[in-house]
Amino acid sequence: MERNWLDVVCLILIIIGAVNWGLIGFFSLDIISVIFGNMSMISRIIYAVVGIAGIYSLVLFWKLKAEE
Repeated sequence: MERNWLDVVCLILIIIGAVNWGLIGFFSLDIISVIFGNMSMISRIIYAVVGIAGIYSLVLFWKLKAEE
């Protein structure tokens, strides 16, 4: 399967989300809230976009599994 720009962007967003969750788990530090404010509009948009990237990656995973 050929990668496109959306696959790469989603992977980057998933990595950002995973690092943020790691910081929350290990240090109780939500870096998105620190940078953009606690549940500000920008923070909520970032959380939503990372969540959409996660859902997209599930679909991508199923496509990759179907090709095998």
